[in-house]
Amino acid sequence: MDFKNNILETIGNTPLVKLNKITKDIPATVLAKVEYFNPGNSIKDRMAVKMIDVAEQEGKLKPGGTIIECTSGNTGMGLALVGVVKGYKCIFATTDKQSQSKVDILRALGAEVIVCPTNVEPEDPRSYYSVAARLAKKIPNSFHANQYDNLANRLAHYETTGPEIWKQTDGKITHLVCTAGTGGTIVGTAMYLKEKNPDIRIWAIDVYGSLLTKYFKTGEIDMKEVHPYISEGFGEDFVPENYDMSVIDHFEQVTDKDGAIMARRLAKEEGLFCGYSAGSCLQGLMQLKSRLKKEDLVVAILHDHGSRYVAKVYNDQWMAERGFLDVKTFRDIVNARGKQRTITIAPSQTVSEAVELMREYDIEHIPVTNGNGPIGSISEGGLFQKAFSNPDIKTETVERVMEKAFPVVEFETPIEKLRTLINKENGAVLSKDEAGNLHIVTKYDVIQALGS
Repeated sequence: MDFKNNILETIGNTPLVKLNKITKDIPATVLAKVEYFNPGNSIKDRMAVKMIDVAEQEGKLKPGGTIIECTSGNTGMGLALVGVVKGYKCIFATTDKQSQSKVDILRALGAEVIVCPTNVEPEDPRSYYSVAARLAKKIPNSFHANQYDNLANRLAHYETTGPEIWKQTDGKITHLVCTAGTGGTIVGTAMYLKEKNPDIRIWAIDVYGSLLTKYFKTGEIDMKEVHPYISEGFGEDFVPENYDMSVIDHFEQVTDKDGAIMARRLAKEEGLFCGYSAGSCLQGLMQLKSRLKKEDLVVAILHDHGSRYVAKVYNDQWMAERGFLDVKTFRDIVNARGKQRTITIAPSQTVSEAVELMREYDIEHIPVTNGNGPIGSISEGGLFQKAFSNPDIKTETVERVMEKAFPVVEFETPIEKLRTLINKENGAVLSKDEAGNLHIVTKYDVIQALGS
């Protein structure tokens, strides 16, 4: 029989997958190390097990104890799996910029999760670093994993990730590309690969708002470099002890927007449903593609699964609100604002009812429909003009005062076309989606889309 004794034995030996479409203009071969095949759906499973193994060996964690950590979600997932299998309680401090789904997953595995503010200094007592450290001092028989300064983090990758990549590429790897966060993954993997071949180039991908890039270049910890960023899982506002910058050859920074868009491209063009840092990793590689040659073999580490970012990177409205989504069509506008129910009114209803709908839903335009579809329209501006000549207009039926119907267009109509259809005489455009649901786009919607 072929079976595992517990879920922890399935960690590692993740596949290398060749990228084809996104990297078609890169002369080199690009392989993705797809780490969401780990049971916790991220590369952090590797070091979670190693940190606990070392803690047990050193007597820092005893049976029935509590694992405490500050985590953006993935390390917590790995530690929670270890806790379930080995019988430890888990308490995690995380930041309020992490997706709710990450918090929910940790709680589903029995962990206690404390959400802390993001935009505070690491030394601030409210920071997730400080909260975790304080709990570790208060709770008996507890172990603060401290992935940032615990060298078992990088040891895990020296012992597993590096050897796997070397074996899978038959030692032909020329470049490793990896996002830089705690330092464990990139440094541990680089240490092993550099021992095998010192000529292998190690490229670290960072985010704007992190101080790691400047520290790499100058050795200076410059807090002026630090500002809030949306990207998750990498970048730092201090330098963790896991870093050995001597094994890294280059740091490249990417924007929040470019990383998010590339993550979505990985899903749509390569079938790899990955997290935010994976998109940023590949974006960084694309920014460096001019440095690659045909004979090069690049391995890019894709850290985690996209399921933890469904409410963020893979949500059109979230992307549009941050100006990350290029709105091009009627469909894009509807997706970006959220698919609200379109308010309509029947021709037999009164103007008073129409006014009440406008007030209740804060809208200016209402399609008038019967069983066959749109037959007219009611607008706030039109009613305003008619009210002067007919003081009793509120008691009239909609049919008697309605204006011409809004134009109906295809769901994929370009935004440029919508701009020509929406004018002073015509305040909105209608369309139906594949399910037959009616949607409306107004001048305000187009302005919002163009401004995002």
